Amino acid sequence: MNTENDRDELPEDDDDGFVPPKGRFDIPLPDPISQMPTDTKAGFVALIGAPNAGKSTLINQLVGTKVSIVTHKVQTTRSIIRGVAMHGSAQLVFIDTPGIFKPKRRLDRAMVDTAWGGARDADLIALLIDARKGIDEEVENILKRLNGQTALKVLILNKTDIAKREKLLQIAQKANEFIEFEETFMISALTGDGTDAILDHFASKVPEGPWLYPDDQPSDLPLRILAAEITREKLFERLHQELPYISTVETERWETKKDGSARIEQTIYVERDSQKSIVLGKKGQTIKAISKAAREELADIIEAPVHLFLFVKVRENWADDPERYREMGLEFPK
Repeated sequence: MNTENDRDELPEDDDDGFVPPKGRFDIPLPDPISQMPTDTKAGFVALIGAPNAGKSTLINQLVGTKVSIVTHKVQTTRSIIRGVAMHGSAQLVFIDTPGIFKPKRRLDRAMVDTAWGGARDADLIALLIDARKGIDEEVENILKRLNGQTALKVLILNKTDIAKREKLLQIAQKANEFIEFEETFMISALTGDGTDAILDHFASKVPEGPWLYPDDQPSDLPLRILAAEITREKLFERLHQELPYISTVETERWETKKDGSARIEQTIYVERDSQKSIVLGKKGQTIKAISKAAREELADIIEAPVHLFLFVKVRENWADDPERYREMGLEFPK
């Protein structure tokens, strides 16, 4: 049975459609909303690869803003995150999937199943390989399974700014021995070098059709979930190896104040009291630092002041609770 301890709180700080007769008012009417172009294209592109290949960094680079958390730790992306990039008349919906690895726990299995599910549903699949590591056992397993996918496939070698060209060519040749990729790109997701060519290629390949999202919407993530992801990122950055992967963040409340600021309440869930102490830190210093970093980034994203209140609770065996998986957008593995 799940148990929950008391929370530890450390606060931070009409349009009716009426058109007036001409000449009645001096205030000009707004310009009409521009219609969608007639030659639009739209499609889904799944980014897959081993943990820490740079998928989250790449999707943020392609979209032009942050939609996926990036940390030094592997396996931090848990669910499918869609980032929307506009390129000419094409709308490219990039799917940042969890890294594909050998699962050991139920949560691991859910993450890997989600990654392959994202690949199956996509119009195109991009395999991202860390050029420093090359093709190891994990990448080989991905290549073997990827061979059975019917979507068009491209190979992207990442971190080329710190890898020698001879090694890049060797990796590309070996990967194409497993699968005949339609194209191979060599890029640096961190600097953006080579990413324009990726956008050009995908824009030429996605099918004709109406855009799936408004052209100014960079992600399908609700702000509540994005806010939770931002705080989870700060947890990983601050605690390094001290906190196990069995932790999660949920946005419990989001209230927009009259002055435009946001009051956000979030709960950090861990499995044991010892983990709770780690998150809080001595005299609450750790949780205060996490809150400050998350608050500042959230304020930049929503372009308004943020008052963030963090709580820490123990929820034993939360990784075996189907409800938690639904909240993360994961299928609960049997």
